[in-house]
Amino acid sequence: MKYIKFLSILALTGSLFVACSDDDDAPAPVNEEEVITTMTVTLSPQGGGTDITLQTRDLDGDGPDAPVVTVSGDLAANTTYDGSIVLLNETETPPENVTEEVEAEDDEHQFIFVTTGNIASVEYDDEDGDGNPVGLSFDLTTGDAGAATLSVTLRHEPTKPNDGTLAGAGGETDITETFDLTIQ
Repeated sequence: MKYIKFLSILALTGSLFVACSDDDDAPAPVNEEEVITTMTVTLSPQGGGTDITLQTRDLDGDGPDAPVVTVSGDLAANTTYDGSIVLLNETETPPENVTEEVEAEDDEHQFIFVTTGNIASVEYDDEDGDGNPVGLSFDLTTGDAGAATLSVTLRHEPTKPNDGTLAGAGGETDITETFDLTIQ
């Protein structure tokens, strides 16, 4: 009986020592990935003309509904476009402009552009404080008439500098979409 009482007192004392542990070291803050429901890419032809808007919108996030992907028109052949990207979290009212957070944390973000078909090039127009590309603004140059795709992927905490590929950038994907384009 004394043995059981001793074990009970020992267990109670042990839990007191655990409860009185030193918690002065605060955990490092967690920088969670952004919630992005909508990505709008606007392509404005240099020298004037009609803007082309590419958009992916997924209001249920990881829910069962597929994103709604739209392309407002065809791109002109052999033309350079000024590109810009706006990111929104439309699960909030009013929608949160996530673009501002990506700008503020530009050293922790990079858009990766992957093209196929008749897109000649995509060149970054912005950079973070260390001189590495971000991609919120860019130039896209088309080639001859034909079909093309433009994949736009936002990487969170990529390796910087990198070779501009998804594999080279590493990190986690915040949002990605492939747009089917026609160049005329």
